[in-house]
Amino acid sequence: MLLFPRGHQRLASLRTLACGLLLGGLALVPFQRLIADSRKPIADLGAGSDALVLGQSLPLTGPSAQLGLEYQRGALAWFEEVNRRGGIHGRPIRLVSLDDQYEPSKTLENTRQLLQRQDLLALFGYVGTPTTKVALPLIEQASVPLVAPMTGASLLRRPDLEMVFNLRASYRLEIEAMVEELVRDANHRIAVVYQDDAFGQDGLTAATEALARHDLKPVATATVQRNSAQVGQAVRELLSVNPNGVIVVSAYVSSAALATQLRDEGSRAQIMNVSFVGTKALQQAMPVGEANGIGVAQVVPFPWNRWIPVVAQYQKLMRSSSDDPDFGFTSLEGFLAARLVTTALDRAGKDPSRPDLVAALESINDLDLGGFRLDMDREDHQASDFVELTFLGSQNWEP
Repeated sequence: MLLFPRGHQRLASLRTLACGLLLGGLALVPFQRLIADSRKPIADLGAGSDALVLGQSLPLTGPSAQLGLEYQRGALAWFEEVNRRGGIHGRPIRLVSLDDQYEPSKTLENTRQLLQRQDLLALFGYVGTPTTKVALPLIEQASVPLVAPMTGASLLRRPDLEMVFNLRASYRLEIEAMVEELVRDANHRIAVVYQDDAFGQDGLTAATEALARHDLKPVATATVQRNSAQVGQAVRELLSVNPNGVIVVSAYVSSAALATQLRDEGSRAQIMNVSFVGTKALQQAMPVGEANGIGVAQVVPFPWNRWIPVVAQYQKLMRSSSDDPDFGFTSLEGFLAARLVTTALDRAGKDPSRPDLVAALESINDLDLGGFRLDMDREDHQASDFVELTFLGSQNWEP
């Protein structure tokens, strides 16, 4: 039996069991093909002197490339449709995407390069916490809006940040939902494994605070390294305390290796991941069947539920933009992020300045994209608090 998550907004905790989640039987695009797709001249999308230029730094190669490639595919599906319709007030969208391999030093280089462009209107869709973190001082100093970074970290939700506009819910809301689910199922011996950087530290803090609300503490905490599958020490630390729940705050490379080794050692702990893991990437990185039962928080609606109007639109455009499309949470997030920024660009007028775009973003109040609501103002740059939990399964299912 396959259960679809129910769509809700402004929800911090939701128990949604997607039993036999479809990913077990998806026709997935090979990784090599995704790499090849990334080499098309993205900078030429909407090329022209009158283009509305958006700059982006994200992983397009390297161990975490699938996150960036999927996010980018979803965004391009919408931008290409906008350009096909004639652009925004007659001006095409031009997306300039630079590869940072999920390494902060490369993100910093890319951001400096993008900010030197005289035609840059805004930054869009950066991927990752440690990578986005290093660019924040430059972004704020240059007064260039950054729209929809793919991170739920608290450091991007500080009230003093005037240029950051978040689409997705925070990791704190995701982890609150995970802890509620684990405690409800009587899993009280909960360990936390986190990436040893700003992303992981933020998740550890959120998990510790969420557990404290239930008078609990982590039975163990262990770290893993960014872009690394070397997780042996973390596995040993977990096995020494035999947890029945594990919250993982990491990208799919480390998370997949950790879950696989835990299963190989006989652990039956309920593993829960934050959304940044990338649901499809996580399952692809694990042996067949090993991902069954693993939980993943989601910050966008179920990408296979055609009854949600914005999802139906996403599916249609993903099909039209590729000969062999596949759907997923990460590409849907990129699609919704593109919808957000083009809505603001439309409101900003024919010849928008950066302040015009900021004002337009802050004017997006209670906007329904078709089953996914956005709400921001001058004091709140957080567009959505949508959180659902899904669980991976083995049932074959095709969209």
